[in-house]
Amino acid sequence: MMRSTLTSLAFATALAMSAPAAFANPPVTIDGPHFMREGKPYQIISGDMHFQRVPRAYWQDRLHKARAMGLNTITTYVFWNLLEPSPGTFDFSGNNDVVAFVKAAQAEGLNVILRPGPYICGEWDAGGYPAWLFAEPGMRVRTRDPRFLAASDRYLQRLGKELTPLLASHGGPIIATELENEYGSYNDDKTYLAAIRAMLQRAGLADDLLLTYDGPDLLANGTLPDVTPVIDFAPGEAKKSFELLEKFRPNTPKMAGEYWAGWFDQWGGKHAHTDLTQQADELAWMLKQGYSVNIYLVHGGTSFGFMNGANFQGNPSDHYAPQTTSYDYDAALDESGRPTAKYRQFRDIIAKATGTKPEAVPASPAVGTLPAFTLEESASLWDNLPAPQASDQPKPMEAYGQGYGYILYRTTLHGPFRGSLYLGEVRDYAAVYIDRKPQGTVERRLKQVSVALDVPSGEHTLDILVENIGRVNYGPRMEDGRAGIVDPVMLGDTILHGWQAFPLPMNAPAALRGWTTAKVDGPAFHRGKVKVSTPADTFLDVRAFGKGAAWLNGVNLGRVWSIGPQHDLYAPAPWFRRGENDIVVFDFETREKPVMRGVSERLWTDPPKTP
Repeated sequence: MMRSTLTSLAFATALAMSAPAAFANPPVTIDGPHFMREGKPYQIISGDMHFQRVPRAYWQDRLHKARAMGLNTITTYVFWNLLEPSPGTFDFSGNNDVVAFVKAAQAEGLNVILRPGPYICGEWDAGGYPAWLFAEPGMRVRTRDPRFLAASDRYLQRLGKELTPLLASHGGPIIATELENEYGSYNDDKTYLAAIRAMLQRAGLADDLLLTYDGPDLLANGTLPDVTPVIDFAPGEAKKSFELLEKFRPNTPKMAGEYWAGWFDQWGGKHAHTDLTQQADELAWMLKQGYSVNIYLVHGGTSFGFMNGANFQGNPSDHYAPQTTSYDYDAALDESGRPTAKYRQFRDIIAKATGTKPEAVPASPAVGTLPAFTLEESASLWDNLPAPQASDQPKPMEAYGQGYGYILYRTTLHGPFRGSLYLGEVRDYAAVYIDRKPQGTVERRLKQVSVALDVPSGEHTLDILVENIGRVNYGPRMEDGRAGIVDPVMLGDTILHGWQAFPLPMNAPAALRGWTTAKVDGPAFHRGKVKVSTPADTFLDVRAFGKGAAWLNGVNLGRVWSIGPQHDLYAPAPWFRRGENDIVVFDFETREKPVMRGVSERLWTDPPKTP
């Protein structure tokens, strides 16, 4: 059973009773170096929190805690790829209900700054761009490519229908909208920026303040003369950054658009720990100057499913670096929404700067544990392949109508052969099999392009199972967001022809077939059940697995990878059921009756595997 100290029902009831009534937000304007509200200088004290990274049932909890920390504003990205999963088809339901989130912020007495993109970065797959954009041959995102601009305009016009009534000039809480995001780090095409601004204006999303966010040394690239620039920077850079802003645009409001009070984690790297003392001192200094600040992040949340992004600048010394599922970010509220020491210290600093009494730290939903349980059943991937699609050469995932997950490529070989199988720049991790026997892996992260084969005489089946680990979300390599195999596959010097592709989005674990309690060799799904009397948040210990993904009652919790630093997955209470719950984990490697458990404390870094 789930062990906890505060039930979700009791917590939700208590939280609802504490929420303030909704209020009307007067617009925020600009007068010289000041933001103004109702004729008086107004200091924006904000924190980033991305609603699509937080279970909807917890939006009010996180917003309530943000307000209690002393914030008067919440800043949020909008992830285009989730709102428009296929061209022209929009989904504003469930966790995509941006209107409900904005209204929840208003109910908590918070302003909202909207960051709708179309590009948002955010350590999110392709910076928020839908995967289907990359199915267009030669499509160049974030440029004046007419196809890209048309798709962006369709998205922003549809978003405007939802959100324009909620701008502050119409009585809502949205006081500002971001124009693009950190465009100065990417290019300096002012015609492109003006085109995106025109889209926002037509959508009604620029009726209030319009802001650009850039590094202080890139402001000239990333803003327009009549748009208010704000600056993004790391701890230790505040004084210099504001000096550069003043030099670039004298007599303009001073605002840290992103003050990076934390950092993200990448697979194969160390878990991020940042300097709280430095951040606290700098936050106090900025507030004392009267500058406006947006803390990135007040709450990071989770890149559930396959939605994490990757960094790849494209420099010779650089490499593809995918981010973890966890977006904890060493933020003031941890991944499960628990206030940290950073939260308490920031709360006290804000209270002192604003001359207010600090609010009590709100209660949090319980984070419980689950006793060990065994995934007794397994189902082979080979028994769960869809109908194949034939092509002479392997194509990228998007060409088969697929956006995320895995894809299997198959062809026939004739041996004998001893030498190299060349895959090119695989996107992003490939396991190679001959007659279903593993031959090795090719990993983009490690700059690998080939695997050695020793093929006996006769006819053999070559299978290449590729995982899209996350499209590049920042830097010039973002332009080519294709996933899967993107180069010709060569056996020695010979290009291989006659392929079948099996798209594996892995979005329906309930439809899997061929379950057995016997050992299953090779890539397989593993299923177990866990009984819960009172649902509570927990972190599922995934140290029994190598590389794959996990689902709770059909919901994709995210990726599993033994290289760390993340060795658990956040499992929110609202996604559990009272009674029996289904856990399914996919793994590239053979696992026999793996054991899992739920833990209340994180399993970062690289602990030894539990026997």
